Amino acid sequence: MSSATKAERPNYVSTTNACKLCTPLGASLAFRGVEGAIPFLHGSQGCATYMRRYVISHFREPVDIASSALGEKNAIYGGGPNLKKGILNVMKKYEPKLVGIATTCLTETIGDDVPMNIREFRDEFGDLDLPELVEVSTPSYNGTHVDGWHGAVRSMVEQLCTAKAADAHRVNILPNMVSCEDVRHLQDICRDFSIAATILPDISETLDGPALEDYVKIPSGGTPLEDIQAMSGSRGTIEFGRCLPKQTGGTSLEKAFGVKNHRIGLPIGLRESDRFFEALEQISGKDMPRRYELERGRLIDAYVDGHKYVAGKRAVVYGEEDLVVGLTAFLAEIGVDVVLAGTGARKKGLENAIAHVTDGVARMAPDVREGVDFNDIAEEAETLKPDLLIGHSKGYKYAKAWSVPLVRIGFPIHDRFGGQRILHLGYKGALSLYDTIVNTVIERKQSDSPVGYGYI
Repeated sequence: MSSATKAERPNYVSTTNACKLCTPLGASLAFRGVEGAIPFLHGSQGCATYMRRYVISHFREPVDIASSALGEKNAIYGGGPNLKKGILNVMKKYEPKLVGIATTCLTETIGDDVPMNIREFRDEFGDLDLPELVEVSTPSYNGTHVDGWHGAVRSMVEQLCTAKAADAHRVNILPNMVSCEDVRHLQDICRDFSIAATILPDISETLDGPALEDYVKIPSGGTPLEDIQAMSGSRGTIEFGRCLPKQTGGTSLEKAFGVKNHRIGLPIGLRESDRFFEALEQISGKDMPRRYELERGRLIDAYVDGHKYVAGKRAVVYGEEDLVVGLTAFLAEIGVDVVLAGTGARKKGLENAIAHVTDGVARMAPDVREGVDFNDIAEEAETLKPDLLIGHSKGYKYAKAWSVPLVRIGFPIHDRFGGQRILHLGYKGALSLYDTIVNTVIERKQSDSPVGYGYI
């Protein structure tokens, strides 16, 4: 590297307010979307406590995350014995169908061989009725919570789909890290297309369940194990995401069992939702049901009605990489200029993905930033004079400082209610987001006016 190149780069100090969360947190959420599953962190007790706090405050549900609770001694001599003892304790207390084991920075740094530990556990306790044990490598210094989610999904597919299943006339949907309401909407869409779908993971009930008289250790719902094992015999997979890792659950099924993988972007907004419904028509051999034709028409009508309020507004968008891509595509459609699109993830092809989904629609190319924390975003965004911030609750500090409205979308949402029930996907999700954004702009105009318009 030349001295000139070095001089152009600011000195790295530290991450001051990360625009991402821990890798094993995402894995824990994905494991939570499997029927009868318990997430298990192989590391210190503090990791599980920290992650439970984030998950519970967003989903407003009790969430148990088990831990091998390593201490100083284990950091020196290895955590294998604690891992085995912890699995036995989980089996005794919860009677799970699956234990999803995610590593942490500590166990990855000391070099614990978790696959070997699990093989030894099966050999030592093979006389017991053992649950399925799925492990995934998730050190937080090697990714984000979204990487943990995708890693867990891929591990479940590869470790549970061990043989070609009989043709079940089903379709696999790997929805990416979306909301509980999004998953419920996907279920409705598949039913209306008469498609039997295996959605992995299915957090629609496990992380947003009904009120119960008695506490249930493992909530009902989630993707059944037998459905996961049968994914190898499905007629195809639809995988959401334009910034996905090279190897995913969808690519593993295609490589090992010939299950065709249809990779499309998160269906947020008109054009990306069109691609999703086209894929469903292709797989099912059926035309789009009239219900969704009407939803599409209502969305276009709303675009026309609300255009005068939002056209030309400037937005900063941040969060999970594929959510940022989907939101930027949607905002370009409604005439909002994204002046900055940022994510804490690195090397995900965010700039190319955004260029693709906004081609022919966006009036300007946004400044795209990967691997940033909020300090980096704030330094640049303040000079861009945005009208809106769009992302999760961690951006509130800056929205308040700049006196700019924050539209809360994504994970985590700690300072508002119902984050797990925000609908993003499909024409219906786009219309809901559009109403929120238009009304946010109107409310700001109304509150700033000395007249206080009663009719806008």
